[in-house]
Amino acid sequence: MTWTAIIVAAGRGTRAGGEIPKQWQQLGEMPVLAHTIRAVRAANPSGIVLVVHPDDIPRARALAEDLHVDLRLVEGGASRTESVRNALEALSDAPPRQVLIHDGARPGVTVALVERVLAALEQSPAAAPALAVTDALWRGEGGRVTGTQDREGLWRAQTPQGFDFAAILAAHRAYRGDAADDVAVARAAGLDVAIVQGDEDNLKITLPGDFARAARLLPERAMSMDIRLGNGFDVHRFGPGDHVWLCGVKVPHGRGLQGHSDADVGMHALTDAIYGALAEGDIGRHFPPSDPQWKGAESHIFLSHAATLARSRGFRIGNADVTLICERPKITPHAEAMRTTLSTILSVGTDRISVKATTSEQLGFTGREEGIAAIATVTLVSA
Repeated sequence: MTWTAIIVAAGRGTRAGGEIPKQWQQLGEMPVLAHTIRAVRAANPSGIVLVVHPDDIPRARALAEDLHVDLRLVEGGASRTESVRNALEALSDAPPRQVLIHDGARPGVTVALVERVLAALEQSPAAAPALAVTDALWRGEGGRVTGTQDREGLWRAQTPQGFDFAAILAAHRAYRGDAADDVAVARAAGLDVAIVQGDEDNLKITLPGDFARAARLLPERAMSMDIRLGNGFDVHRFGPGDHVWLCGVKVPHGRGLQGHSDADVGMHALTDAIYGALAEGDIGRHFPPSDPQWKGAESHIFLSHAATLARSRGFRIGNADVTLICERPKITPHAEAMRTTLSTILSVGTDRISVKATTSEQLGFTGREEGIAAIATVTLVSA
C-alpha cells in the first residue's frame, strides 16, 4: 500500500501560550512536533511531508537531522486549508495512492489508529477517526446556560484523516475559503467519509494545560511497549546454475544455490528471524518442504507471510539486519538493490534495513565455496 503522510505544523498556536508556537515547545526531552513525527514514522508511510511556517524552515531542517528522518518540507499558507493544499500540490508530480493528513500538535497518534484509517480507505475514498460525544451539551451566553443540545449523532473529530490522493487533491483545488478540517473539504466535493474509532489519548495540544496531560500519556505508552528480538540462520549448498537469488536480487554467478524453494538464503534467514521473534517456529513450520506446492517457490512469499503475521499480532518491524557469509559472489555491488527489495516486501524504509557481507577467511564450507550462509536479526516493536 502506497501512502504518504502530511503533517501540518504551520500555525502559530497562540492559545497554547509560550514564546514559540506550540508544536516547537518542549514536551519532555523533545519538541511536540518531534514526538508527532516519530509516531507517524512508526506507521511506515512511503514518505512524510512536513508543512511549516516559512520562518520555521531552518528549525525543521535541524529537527529532521536530529531525528534521522527524511522529511519533505513545504511552506504553509495563510490558513490550514491553504497549507494542506500546498502539500498536496507538492506531491502531485509523483502522487501516492493515498494520503493521511495529520495535525502536528497531536503527538499521541498510534500505529493502530493509522491502520484503522488505512483499512477504511480500502472501502471508501475518505476516512477519519472520531469519538462519539458522550457528555451532555449546553448552549451558554454570558456565563449562564441558555439551552441544551442533543448529542445524538455528534462526534469529536480527530486526525489523521485519510483520502484517496487524486480525490482530495481535486477537492482542495475546487474549494474556496477556509475549512475546519479536510473532511469538510472532502464533503464539499461530495466524497463519502467513513468514520473509524478514534483514540482518547490522541490529544490535540491547544491550551496550556494540554502539555501536562500529553507529558503523562507519552511515558505510559513507552513503558507499555513490547519489544521482541529474533534471529535466523540458514545455509544452502552450491549446485549447477548461472545465478543465485540473495535477498530478492538475482546475482550472476557460476553456480546456483540448491533448495526446495528458490534457495534465497538471506531471505530465509530473515524470515526465520521474524518467526523467531513471534515464537512461531521457522519457515518449515509454515511452509513444509514435504508439501509439493512450495517446490521452487519464490522466497518473498515466505517473508511476506512472516511480515503480515507480525502486523496481525500488533507489531511493526523496528529494523532488520542480514549478513551474508561467502567468498563469492561479491555482495557489495548488489547490497543497495537488496535493501530496496527487502524494504518493499516488509513495508519499511530502507533506513531500517541493513544488508552486508563477510567471508570466513577461506575456512569451513563457505571458505571452500561449497555454499552460502546467512545470519539475520530483526526487532519487532508493538504498534
